[in-house]
This record gives sequence, structure tokens and C-alpha cells, in this order.
Amino acid sequence: MLRELCSLTMSRLWHGSMPGQPQGEQGVGIRLKNRLSELEKVSQHLYELGARHRLSPKTLHDLNLALEEILTNIISYGYTDEREHDILIRFRVEPQAVTVEVEDDGQAFNPLEVAIPDVTRSLEERTVGGLGIHLVRKLMDGLGYTRQENKNLLIMTKKTEGG
Repeated sequence: MLRELCSLTMSRLWHGSMPGQPQGEQGVGIRLKNRLSELEKVSQHLYELGARHRLSPKTLHDLNLALEEILTNIISYGYTDEREHDILIRFRVEPQAVTVEVEDDGQAFNPLEVAIPDVTRSLEERTVGGLGIHLVRKLMDGLGYTRQENKNLLIMTKKTEGG
């Protein structure tokens, strides 16, 4: 069953098979549909990647949690129609860091422009939203965003232990 899922959703990237790829680098990725049920595929892919590259449990945990938060936001709030959309996730593992690119064709949204929530205030005093993005900022060592060709591209970097 897993092999069938992977063959349907996995794509080899950065050698011309998907748009928006960095040139001259190798990586792997996964293509999801905009359904929350697809999140498990990302976790499975990430942990397989982690095993192949001997990533630490902390690195995998942080990447998985950040991806789950970002993807849940995209799927839940990024689309104004009921159509099926693709979300592309590309992974690049280097000696000092893992880089993850998340590309979607949802509404333009730069998560880096979201105000940092005041976590010292009580729940009743806080405005709704922003905690998930705050969590991603804390978990990742680098974040970047661009909007190109009507697509959002979020780039997250996590240093590997010892990196």
C-alpha cells in the first residue's frame, strides 16, 4: 500500500520534473492535494528521508511540526474555491542543514509578515491567529518567502545537529 501511495505522489525533483526548482542541485519531493488527509504522506516521506540521511530525531520532529502547521494553514485557509489543488514540497539535505520548499497556488500570503503574537498576554486578551507561524519561526533556523507566477513559495531551513 505504501509503495503504491509513494509511486502516485513522489516525484524526483531539481532535475527538471517540477517547476520552481533551484538549478544544479539534487533533491526529492512530494506532490499533495489540498486535503488534510494528505498530511500523513508528508510525515512518512520526511521520516524515510531522515532515515536515509541519518537526521536526528529532534531535526525530524521540528521539520515535521513546522510542515504540519504550514500545510494545515495552506489547506484550511489558502483556497477560495472547492477545486483540487497541488501543493509541492521539495526537500534538500546538505551536511549542515535541511531545506524544505513549500509551493502552492493559493491566495497570496506571506507568513513572515504576520505579527509576532504577545505570548505574555492571557488567552482572553490575545488576538486570534499567529501562534502557528510563531511556532514555525521558533523551530526553523531560516525562513524565506516569495510570490512568483501566482504561487506562494515558502523556504524553511533547519540546521542539522553539528551543522
